[in-house]
Amino acid sequence: MSETKKADATEPAAKVPHQGSAPEERDVLLKVQGLTKHFPIKKGILQRQVAAVKAVDGIDFEVRRGETLGVVGESGCGKSTMGRVITRLQDPTGGTIEFEGKDITRLSTAGMRPLRRDIQMIFQDPYGSLNPRHTIGSIVSAPFRLQGVEPEGGVKKEVQRLLELVGLSPEHFNRYPHEFSGGQRQRIGIARALALKPKLVVADEPVSALDVSIQAQVVNLMDDLQSELGLTYVIIAHDLSVVRHVSDRIAVMYLGKIVELADRTSLYEAPMHPYTKALMSAVPVPDPKRRGAKSERILLKGDVPSPISPPSGCRFHTRCWKATEICRTTEPPLLELKPGQQVACHHPENAEDQAPQDTVLLSAAREAIEVVSVGETPQTPAKTADVAVAEKTAEKTAEKAVEETVAEKAAEKAVEETVAEKAAEKAVEKAVAEKTVEKAVAEKAVAAETVEKAAVAETVAESAEPADADTADEPAAVADPAVADPVDEDPAAESAEAESGRQESTDK
Repeated sequence: MSETKKADATEPAAKVPHQGSAPEERDVLLKVQGLTKHFPIKKGILQRQVAAVKAVDGIDFEVRRGETLGVVGESGCGKSTMGRVITRLQDPTGGTIEFEGKDITRLSTAGMRPLRRDIQMIFQDPYGSLNPRHTIGSIVSAPFRLQGVEPEGGVKKEVQRLLELVGLSPEHFNRYPHEFSGGQRQRIGIARALALKPKLVVADEPVSALDVSIQAQVVNLMDDLQSELGLTYVIIAHDLSVVRHVSDRIAVMYLGKIVELADRTSLYEAPMHPYTKALMSAVPVPDPKRRGAKSERILLKGDVPSPISPPSGCRFHTRCWKATEICRTTEPPLLELKPGQQVACHHPENAEDQAPQDTVLLSAAREAIEVVSVGETPQTPAKTADVAVAEKTAEKTAEKAVEETVAEKAAEKAVEETVAEKAAEKAVEKAVAEKTVEKAVAEKAVAAETVEKAAVAETVAESAEPADADTADEPAAVADPAVADPVDEDPAAESAEAESGRQESTDK
């Protein structure tokens, strides 16, 4: 029988507990006390340490067998560093880490080798966590080679089973990482982490680098594997909706500290730390029925302080709207103010005030946040000077925009009237031109008629001239010698008769 089968035979079947089960029903698998991790900053030729980045600065929590602990917080708050330290990929600066009652804080590499079978990690970047020179079969089978474990049926058969378990085809055994998408690479990383059947899996943002359509598949896969194999998860994530879906308890980190630790129902329905309340107000609600419903979103002013020199007292007091003098001078301890809900705050939300005598707000607290109401009937918050100036500027801008719109419409109307006037003038000019042309044509017709009449008259005159000549010669031809005697006739009388005869010919 292989070592894997022996381990399965000696260990009882893991049962996934329900969220509502009592804490005493589950034993503590991982216990962390006062954990710190500082990265030194060195300068000069001698490389002397001048400061340190306090990534993790004193955190306490427990993880029970079979549960899922979610860790949320802003970028740079120390979530990923905490995950690498509890898996001993990085050595802690201080504090203790106990796994199954055994202190593993100062174990060497050789001492940690047997525990690598029980503690595994899923990395955030599915592209950088897989060696591009190795095949998928070589990558997933690496834990078996390193631990000297020979699974039943051979390594290849076990690797193909793991690939099929995470939703990949067994035929992908001989392919390389560049042939897969981001979601498929993350599945390969999950298969490698689950190869030796670990007890604790630390998932450092396992779905943040994936598409939204793939995130749900990977999260559901991890949930199914937990139910099947009895795994214990520590999931580090930014997406509060994903954390709420998969986690039993949630730890909220801020600048290297845990400010609140509670079960998911209490944390999401009644957050006690002001920072947690601000985080929860930023979660969008994907419900179309609530569109237009009243909701408040808290906008924190300023940036997260530097982890090199964190603020004194409560580290959130520089951005908290409830900060008083005690918050600036005294660091609040992580106390259990409600059953199953721990919070580190002097003036918690939804709970009794821990410092009721201190009521004077700090000057920074008065301008720490801005409450934005979203919905049809929002609550009008107290307006700061910046908000009032912004609103006045917006009103002036709106009035100026209205005036510009009116001016543009007037200009457009004037242009339209000018175009209409020009069109009317052109129409009049065209009508006048057409009338002038008609008159010219009429005058031309009259002139043509006159010319035609003149031509007819000229033709008549030309035709009349030969007739006159013939008539003038005719009396001489028809003269009767018996009637007129040419010798006795008077010349003047003859001229008168000739003239008379020519006149009669013309009249005819």
